[in-house]
Parts: sequence; C-alpha cells; structure tokens
Amino acid sequence: MRLKIVQVGEPVLRERARPLSMEEIDSDVIGRLIADMRETMYDAPGVGLAAPQVGLSLQLVVLEDREDWLKDIAAEQLAERERRPVPFQVIINPRIVERSSAQVEFFEGCLSLAGFSAAVPRARQVRVECLDERGEPRIIEASGWYARILQHEIDHLLGNVYIDRMRSRTLTSLDNFSRYWRAKRIDDVLAELRSTDEPASE
Repeated sequence: MRLKIVQVGEPVLRERARPLSMEEIDSDVIGRLIADMRETMYDAPGVGLAAPQVGLSLQLVVLEDREDWLKDIAAEQLAERERRPVPFQVIINPRIVERSSAQVEFFEGCLSLAGFSAAVPRARQVRVECLDERGEPRIIEASGWYARILQHEIDHLLGNVYIDRMRSRTLTSLDNFSRYWRAKRIDDVLAELRSTDEPASE
C-alpha cells in the first residue's frame, strides 16, 4: 500500500523519532510498514524514506539506489558523486558513530520538500551502527553517495531536514536545477553562485 508522504511543516518531521523495540521489529505491523514504505519509495520515486516522512515518529528507514535509476546519469557525474547501486535495505535504530573530516557538497532533494533541491555539505564517509529488519546488529561502512543517503535519512530520525544544512544560495526549483545546474560540476556551480554574492563596488 502506498503511504502519504508528509511535507515540511508537519510537526512529525521536527520530532526526534523513538527507537523500535525487538518485539516491535518482530511484529507483523512493522513488517507491513516496511513493505508499504518500500512501495512508497519506489512509487515516489526516491532512494530513501524514513518513517517520519510517512507520519510515524519511529527510527526506521528503507533505502535503495537502483542500478536502473543510474543509467541516464552521465558517467562523469556518477564518478564525481561516487554514486553506485545500493541494494534494498532496512535500517532500524541507526547511529552514526564515525564521520570523515572530509566533506563534499552536492545537490540533494527530499520527498518531504517536493519540487526543490539545494547543495548540502556532508561527510564523505560514515560508519553506522544499526539493526536490520530481523533485529540483527549491523555495521555499515559507506562512502560517496551511499554515505550521503544515510546521513540524509538519519537526519530525518533526529528531526532535521536538508534545508537545515544547505548552502542557502543554492536552493532551486527542480525545473531550474535541470535548466541551469544539472550538467555542471558542483565546484563550478558553487563558484558561480559565490561570484554573484560579491559586494557592489562603490
């Protein structure tokens, strides 16, 4: 069943989500929710969906970066973003235990802020401790776009959205992103936007 994705302004998106108990993880209710969230993510389409985005303040995320979604992206852009397919996974009660000091910036969108995108600085690498859909402990070592997806979705569980971290001058409608920025390297985009912020000469 496809679920309604709530939009920025809904209080649930600003709450710290509660952890799931082992009893809940083993329940049919959570199993059904995972299936519904997966269907909703595919339908949107998106690469990740956190439970608060469907109105539930729970520490639960589904994510997948499907290979067929990457086929229309230029090889140099995939390389720049370090973006590779990520298989479907369920992440419960996650905690980022390590972040690289190196940060990278790229445009992000969000299913709960439909129609917009902005450049967001994120750690290039993260280490995440979590449980899977069976309640088994997992450690995820991720880099590049995978690390970005994890940080974006875990932010949702903490009551944060990407606009809290974005470079505000880069905020754009998706139409204008496609029109002006999609084909450009991120360094060129940021340099161009910075150049428009120079103070006027006397």
